[in-house]
Amino acid sequence: MFRAAILALFLSLCGPSAQADEAAAWQALNEGGHVALLRHAAAPGGAGDPPGFRLEDCATQRNLSAEGRADAAAIGARLKARKIAFEKILTSPWCRCVDTAALLDMGAATTDPAFSNIVVLSDQRGQIVKAGRKVISDWRGNGNLLVVTHGANISALTGISPGSGEMVVARIGADGAIVPVGRIPPPPS
Repeated sequence: MFRAAILALFLSLCGPSAQADEAAAWQALNEGGHVALLRHAAAPGGAGDPPGFRLEDCATQRNLSAEGRADAAAIGARLKARKIAFEKILTSPWCRCVDTAALLDMGAATTDPAFSNIVVLSDQRGQIVKAGRKVISDWRGNGNLLVVTHGANISALTGISPGSGEMVVARIGADGAIVPVGRIPPPPS
């Protein structure tokens, strides 16, 4: 009984905060000049990729599930319904990220190795994170920048560990720091 009461109290305290966090993220995207970091949609199979995977061959990688493909399309529809646009879209070269970006149907995406999978390329983690941080901190467009990448990359860049299909919206601080503004959860299943 005591545990149930504590859980109910915790959930009541978290609910409004999560809603405010999401509202702040949408507001920032409406204003423009922000960066949206989207973790690719659902791709079953755990972290990383199967042994012997090759970037140039999607059949050798973890790919989006049917649910992930549907979620990516739903994320795009949700963004369009709110009239959110992106001035530039970048994506990790991994197929699950490229496919998520394509299924959003928000415009052409360019692959950028600065957002490569730091779990798989753990020996290059520092260099990749530094390159991703530079791309983001150099963003000065009037519109928004969308980056479709991996959860570990977003966590390394923002300190936030997003779920599949979750978006972290950030602003660029005067010192070039990536400052999270809010989060947009994936569409409900």
